Amino acid sequence: QVQLSESGGGLVQAGGSLRLSCVQSGPIFSGNVMGWFRQAPGKEREGIGCISNIRDITNYAESMKGRFTISRDNAKNTVYLQVDSLNPDDTAEYYCAAGLFCGLTIKDYDHWGQGTQVTVSS
Repeated sequence: QVQLSESGGGLVQAGGSLRLSCVQSGPIFSGNVMGWFRQAPGKEREGIGCISNIRDITNYAESMKGRFTISRDNAKNTVYLQVDSLNPDDTAEYYCAAGLFCGLTIKDYDHWGQGTQVTVSS
């Protein structure tokens, strides 16, 4: 069974950067598409982007292009989310997810982590 565990969240000042990690345990990591989502208080979970299991092709939500970078290390069963130029609007719980299709909606993924909190102070 696929299990996902995020880390790297925390409190950061506006303008700073964070790199979130998500480690998968269970079946073959390299066969999964990995996605990142976030959910701010009182808002729906929104897709940030995903990285495919073929040639590491990435796909980002239009509003997320430029400051968010997803990468993966199959040797470490880990996917990363680099976030630059953080601002208070980025405050949210960040989730990784595993599936078979590199989409940007919740229904594209079968397995989810518990999330890691990112708080950006102004």
